[in-house]
Amino acid sequence: MTSSPQPAPSAQTTTKEPGGGGNAMALLVIASCQLMVVLDITIVNIALPHIQRSLEFSTTSLSWVVNAYTLTFGGLLLLGGRTGDILGRRRVFIFGVLLFVLASLLGGLAQNAGQLLAARALQGVGGAIASPTALSLVSTTFREGPERNRAFGVFAAVSAGGGAIGLLAGGVLVEWLNWRWVLFVNVPIGLLIALAIPRWIRESERHPGHFDIAGALTSTVGMVLLVYGFIRAAQEGWRDGLTVASFAGAVVILTVFILIERKSRQPITPLHMFADRNRAGTYGMMLCLAAAIFGMFFFLTLFTQNVLGFSPLQTGLAFLPVSAVIAIGAGLASRFLPRYGPKPFMVVGGILAAAGLAWLTLTDVHSTYAGSVLGPILVFSLGMGMEFVSLTLMALSNVPTHETGAASGLLNATQQVGGSLGLSILVTVFGTASRNEADEQVPRFLEQATSAERARFERTGDLPPPWADEVLASGVSAAFIMAAIFAVLAALIAVVVIQVRPSDLERLGGKGLGPV
Repeated sequence: MTSSPQPAPSAQTTTKEPGGGGNAMALLVIASCQLMVVLDITIVNIALPHIQRSLEFSTTSLSWVVNAYTLTFGGLLLLGGRTGDILGRRRVFIFGVLLFVLASLLGGLAQNAGQLLAARALQGVGGAIASPTALSLVSTTFREGPERNRAFGVFAAVSAGGGAIGLLAGGVLVEWLNWRWVLFVNVPIGLLIALAIPRWIRESERHPGHFDIAGALTSTVGMVLLVYGFIRAAQEGWRDGLTVASFAGAVVILTVFILIERKSRQPITPLHMFADRNRAGTYGMMLCLAAAIFGMFFFLTLFTQNVLGFSPLQTGLAFLPVSAVIAIGAGLASRFLPRYGPKPFMVVGGILAAAGLAWLTLTDVHSTYAGSVLGPILVFSLGMGMEFVSLTLMALSNVPTHETGAASGLLNATQQVGGSLGLSILVTVFGTASRNEADEQVPRFLEQATSAERARFERTGDLPPPWADEVLASGVSAAFIMAAIFAVLAALIAVVVIQVRPSDLERLGGKGLGPV
């Protein structure tokens, strides 16, 4: 592919520039929105044990609190990116932020599981509109080369590090207030962002086109069925009729989605973007790495609170080093990318992520945070910081201005869909390992249990500590084995698929043809 002609001035600059600080303020607004959207994936994680008790979720169905958000987010990101291209990115950006605010308010007020899941799904719609628009604005605001590299470094660090920040913020809110405030907190933040957008971000040039509603609906429904199939398998087994029906429905609907995209004049998923091997490899790596990072946050949150006995605040503080190390990894990648290109950071980042997750498989009921958790998450975080900058730059390299929304939406979509699908697979592995361990722990419990404990177990089916801790730890360790495999796959894709050309290094060094 070749660089497209330089766009008209109205499409190059999207910010006001009072005192020369317009770009800096625009980046602050854009990064704040991305932080809010990404942070919401994990800020809820810290409250999961409290939500589970309050609204009566099972451990396996609890993952839907995460997946209801990420599936609608990932499934509609491409439509959100296309909407910004067609209607104007500032207008769409504001609408997405305000919809996210409304959904957060409704989620905080939820009185049962159904209401919470509906609000989380609506949050995903708002995030799907706002997030790809934000990434498109980074691409069109900053000139290709060191300036855009730094901007992408900030954006990628926020995207990757927001998860750990969310855990800390969630811990503070749950500890000092209650779980509902992990949703309420988005309301004032989102309103401030919506008020700042008109001042610092100028409306972009509109591009003609139409909305691929059929593609958006079939992709979203197909992924929901696929994820539901995995989670159902964790609860009821692979031979369950509804499990089989879910997988069959997913195959049919996703096949229809591909056929729609092949025939559409303006598809929601531009299949020609996969013709570039580097971009296709980038999307494959993002699928694998998102599965790994979603699983790491989800299962370590349960492990630290239920096995190590951490409070929500202690759990949030335990993850605080993740943000700092991700920022270090992102900074290193941003600085040296023009010299070495993205491939070395993709390979090394994947290896480090896999090593950290493999180390986490050693956790058990006798583990400690300092001895068994801190080291692995630092290694994992350094690798992820390198990965997110490299993947973001590679995915948007050589993309024409009128397709930056679709390209950024596709990158974000692979992250969210990969996270949801990967988490559902990890939950299935967790469920299988947990059931096997429970089969061993129940007889041991019955040998030592008092009559009151036996009666409670017969009524609820739940093992008490320390037997329940053994079951949870065994399931978490098995899930980390699968997560490590995902990270290894990402590293292998980087080695085999990614090819850095001299022209790529020239663009990263600011010697290309200007903004794409």
